[in-house]
Amino acid sequence: MADQIPLYPVRSAAAAAAASQRRAAYYSAAGPGPGADRRGRYQLEDESAHLDEMPLMMSEEGFENDESDYHTLPRARLTRRKRGLEWFVCGGWKFLCTSCCDWLINVCQRKKELKARTVWLGCPEKCEEKHPRNSIKNQKYNVFTFIPGVLYEQFKFFLNLYFLVVSCSQFVPALKIGYLYTYWAPLGFVLAVTIAREAIDEFRRFQRDKEMNSQLYSKLTVRVSIYTCIGLYKVAMVCSMSLLNFPLKRIKSLGKVQVKSSDIQVGDLIIVEKNQRIPSDMVFLRTSEKAGSCFIRTDQLDGETDWKLKVAVSCTQRLPALGDLFSISAYVYAQKPQLDIHSFEGTFTREDSDPPIHESLSIENTLWASTIVASGTVIGVVIYTGKETRSVMNTSNPKNKVGLLDLELNQLTKALFLALVVLSVVMVTLQGFAGPWYRNLFRFLLLFSYIIPISLRVNLDMGKAAYGWMIMKDENIPGTVVRTSTIPEELGRLVYLLTDKTGTLTQNEMVFKRLHLGTVSYGTDTMDEIQSHVFNSYLQVHSQASGHNPSSAPLRRSQSSTPKVKKSVSSRIHEAVKAIALCHNVTPVYEARAGVTGETEFAEADQDFSDENRTYQASSPDEVALVRWTESVGLTLVSRDLASMQLKTPSGQVLTYCILQMFPFTSESKRMGIIVRDESTAEITFYMKGADVAMSTIVQYNDWLEEECGNMAREGLRTLVVAKRTLTEEQYQDFESRYSQAKLSIHDRTLKVAAVVESLEREMELLCLTGVEDQLQADVRPTLEMLRNAGIKIWMLTGDKLETATCIAKSSHLVSRTQDIHIFRPVTNRGEAHLELNAFRRKHDCALVISGDSLEVCLRYYEHELVELACQCPAVVCCRCSPTQKAHIVTLLRQHTRKRTCAIGDGGNDVSMIQAADCGIGIEGKEGKQASLAADFSITQFRHIGRLLMVHGRNSYKRSAALGQFVMHRGLIISTMQAVFSSVFYFASVPLYQGFLMVGYATIYTMFPVFSLVLDQDVKPEMAILYPELYKDLTKGRSLSFKTFLIWVLISIYQGGILMYGALVLFEAEFVHVVAISFTALILTELLMVALTIRTWHWLMVVAEFLSLGCYVASLAFLNEYFGIGRVSFGAFLDVAFITTVTFLWKVSAITVVSCLPLYVLKYLKRKLSPPSYSKLSS
Repeated sequence: MADQIPLYPVRSAAAAAAASQRRAAYYSAAGPGPGADRRGRYQLEDESAHLDEMPLMMSEEGFENDESDYHTLPRARLTRRKRGLEWFVCGGWKFLCTSCCDWLINVCQRKKELKARTVWLGCPEKCEEKHPRNSIKNQKYNVFTFIPGVLYEQFKFFLNLYFLVVSCSQFVPALKIGYLYTYWAPLGFVLAVTIAREAIDEFRRFQRDKEMNSQLYSKLTVRVSIYTCIGLYKVAMVCSMSLLNFPLKRIKSLGKVQVKSSDIQVGDLIIVEKNQRIPSDMVFLRTSEKAGSCFIRTDQLDGETDWKLKVAVSCTQRLPALGDLFSISAYVYAQKPQLDIHSFEGTFTREDSDPPIHESLSIENTLWASTIVASGTVIGVVIYTGKETRSVMNTSNPKNKVGLLDLELNQLTKALFLALVVLSVVMVTLQGFAGPWYRNLFRFLLLFSYIIPISLRVNLDMGKAAYGWMIMKDENIPGTVVRTSTIPEELGRLVYLLTDKTGTLTQNEMVFKRLHLGTVSYGTDTMDEIQSHVFNSYLQVHSQASGHNPSSAPLRRSQSSTPKVKKSVSSRIHEAVKAIALCHNVTPVYEARAGVTGETEFAEADQDFSDENRTYQASSPDEVALVRWTESVGLTLVSRDLASMQLKTPSGQVLTYCILQMFPFTSESKRMGIIVRDESTAEITFYMKGADVAMSTIVQYNDWLEEECGNMAREGLRTLVVAKRTLTEEQYQDFESRYSQAKLSIHDRTLKVAAVVESLEREMELLCLTGVEDQLQADVRPTLEMLRNAGIKIWMLTGDKLETATCIAKSSHLVSRTQDIHIFRPVTNRGEAHLELNAFRRKHDCALVISGDSLEVCLRYYEHELVELACQCPAVVCCRCSPTQKAHIVTLLRQHTRKRTCAIGDGGNDVSMIQAADCGIGIEGKEGKQASLAADFSITQFRHIGRLLMVHGRNSYKRSAALGQFVMHRGLIISTMQAVFSSVFYFASVPLYQGFLMVGYATIYTMFPVFSLVLDQDVKPEMAILYPELYKDLTKGRSLSFKTFLIWVLISIYQGGILMYGALVLFEAEFVHVVAISFTALILTELLMVALTIRTWHWLMVVAEFLSLGCYVASLAFLNEYFGIGRVSFGAFLDVAFITTVTFLWKVSAITVVSCLPLYVLKYLKRKLSPPSYSKLSS
């Protein structure tokens, strides 16, 4: 029905009415269930304005498309490309090559289709298909693909490919211009450095993988002793069925074998100890815990540090001994491997019983790889290994990241190549195409090849290494590690920051902060009052119970029939604390005492309920915080199993409560409940706690709940409303019979069960409102404020619940207090998504909160519209996101906005997101090092990201932009001089400078001053942090653009022309010394231009300037044979006496001044008339 909802523009009132009727019919057809509410939910909005009927488009085009076109319209608009020759030249050739390579790879490596499987317990050889090895592999290359792969990554850039072609051309005698080493030495150096760096990184990845794959685990095996009439022959083996079928007497004995993680196979029975990583996806068969359940930590899988309760298969848990796992004939049927970490469908079947036992398996019976066992010892059967495990399927392959600056420089080198070709053609044309003109054309291409300098790659790579070293040596951000040294400039170009919540923004440590009873509120400083009230109330109850215990039940019934009287504060506190201590899913665990070894039973027998020995386990840290608080005020949870729990009062008395029913928390109900019976009084009470939106309609009328919930939310506290209802025995028996009947129904079981529970949720007594704070990381608020002022939009992607995510967004000031929040309502189909997006479209300047399920639906139908609307929001919060969804959101942002994205996280579930972003930052935290190892940059605290971006990111980008443009200027100026020289000599393709001069020009003569630009800074670090608005300019890319590039081209042409023509005009008499004259002026000009570019001087810059000048003066004396015109064989040598004359010195100085002085004057005028933003601060 939803797909029939029209998505066309409304052109008349009649059409609007018809659309309204169709929607009304759709929602009324939903019946009395959730659909009925949904109609009411949208009705007010639909009647308020005709805007809802407008299509979800950002422009007026295409409004008349029919529905089938509308499906494809967003993508069609996005994917308009150039066609024909223009498309091929502008990147189509690359697309075609990539497509062909991908097709060849797919042909060579066809992926095996994933299928459901039957896994026999302890018998890997019974598997029908071959399954992948259980090995972890994060390497990019292998032994055979390393060299080809690295070379491809280098030569896919135009700059490197161009120099490879130029260097190879020197093997052709007719095209040879200079010495081979002048071309091959720089190229070889670049390749050697790159290969060495990649080899080191690859070896480190190999070592990390080897460490993980070599972890040892215990595998259960069976040893079979075979007896024959001749004698005894023992054969130890692992379930060899061919031998077991012999008609001989066999005795089976259980054994354990240590196996490496990489050697585990599907069907193996693996034992995992407490605090050990689960090596592969398994079905949970047995545990040492008496309750038949255990807790696991899933922080490396879904990012939540809450412990998850897992339940063993009841059939195998009931077996008397561990060895019986081999004596039964049983198998697990498991669905095909898939991405979803929150669901699983399978069955457990035991064939050798009469009748066969069938048990359904769900997510609570699974143990996924990369999770940690938190309690007891578990035994599981392996169902998925290697790349078929949930954790690996949710991890994307690492890719080589290329910075935006490198891509921009790649485009500029293409422009330079075009200029090179044009200049060469002009030279050949002016020659009149005389002789073998095509050979002359190639020679000119080689002569002017320095327009595109190979030293650009060398300087930039060395600069990146220097930036990385500076980041790691910064004492203000200790522990920061640069793992990808090729993209430090990306830190200065970020527009979107996508952050995890748990462990990144928060410490994931819950602290109880507030208890509100309606008329009185207690904070952290008044908890001692609660403690005294609890102590006094239990003292009175204890004395009354010891005085007349037998008549307590009749007394209670008589009290319930009397009119209600206002309770005292003490009794209300007592009821509230007791409700909080009982309404939860927390289990206290006691560690074995020192010196006690052996099975769990001995440890349990020796435990003494001591406070130091007790830890709490729960699937939510909120619940642990509440139970710890009740312990601090005197009511302690001392034990719990599936049927009962015990509380210890301040006086030391232990109260026992029988657990009759449990109603766990779900994201739909937003509440949890429990029915308990007090063993001492036989009183049955139904306790419930949940979010205020769910509980406000359940509790009795009150005038304070909504207001106080708002107050606590503004403080950043997570609120829970606690209520109770006392049940008589008859009421409970009636409920239990209806509840059991509903659970056995085949059709609409969930709805029927919910309806029965809702019959209890009426007129409940409101006990209290609790406020719990998830403590933020240090300086999170000022850091987020700084990033916002820098123009960075922050999105929070978390696997946590919607209420929790919203609360943290407020408390961290990700969403400011004055900002509205639009919570995107749950949608399940296209029609609902359309209506909800229209409702969201009318909101302005509000933060968006959306769940993963709704996001998936919207992206399926309205990808472009949703992303465009979300990008206009000041902040976005995506909750209940899977690891794959996080990576998908990052990819969508990159594709739709073309802006640079950064992802930051601290858990294994953040790895895909970190790898998908242009720049990934990992935090070393409680959730391990998996994220920090996979990231490009690793930090120890979230607050360090401020300095990392504002100072190091900014400096890296501005320095690399200046360095890159200056190196190109250095190549352009010498190519301009070559062009002038060739023009004077009748367009002859003769090199102006020979051999070592060309190599020396790019190295010892100018390298140190030019490279010293990596030490330059426009403002001090303190100023960059104080004024984050300076960062906004960087995202516009003004430091390196076609405009700045053209300015440098004009400077190069001007200076090259002045230097060459000046040398020819002033030295007509000494024409033979034109090389020495022009080259000396060139070196002096370059050194002065470096000084002109520098904004803040460093002592190393001064050293570099004088060192380079000294090297040049020394070479004039020792390398005089290179300073003559043409070849050395012509006999033109440098006259040392000539360069010491005053005439030489003043004329060289005059040429240099003419080439540089106008630029200094222009720079001064520009700073006075139109100063840049940073200069206003530095002055």
